[in-house]
Amino acid sequence: MSSETLDTLNIGEILSMLPHRYPFLLVDRVEELIKGEYIKAYKNITFNEPFFQGHFPGLPVMPGVLIIEALAQAGGLIVLTSGKVDTEGKVFLFTGIDKVKFRKPVVPGDKLDLTIKNVRNKMHIWKMSAVATVNGEVAAQAEVAAAIVDKESL
Repeated sequence: MSSETLDTLNIGEILSMLPHRYPFLLVDRVEELIKGEYIKAYKNITFNEPFFQGHFPGLPVMPGVLIIEALAQAGGLIVLTSGKVDTEGKVFLFTGIDKVKFRKPVVPGDKLDLTIKNVRNKMHIWKMSAVATVNGEVAAQAEVAAAIVDKESL
């Protein structure tokens, strides 16, 4: 990994890059970022998350699809900070999810660590390997693909 390393991105910097907002912003802080290559971020999971009201009453478990979404948002930060993409009038959208595995439930009080590595990018398509862990144990893993598209084309 030879690109510039940034120590962290705080929530204000994340908000300036990602279009997501409460209750759908699922990245609280970036601990390490190698532009265009690698990111380590996290989401603190609290009992106040709105999805816990229905998933599941009396047994709060973070939905797996939201764990994957958190990984994708962190992956979006790799792309948006890469310097390889003109982001004006663009949006970053999922194009595929492969090899998804859920290994451990994520519950209130957990710190969900998000580690994403860029596998390749060609033109406006990015493919990344992604792993979510809690206390060093894998909670979920996947290969995610996404594309940069014009907002006007949606």
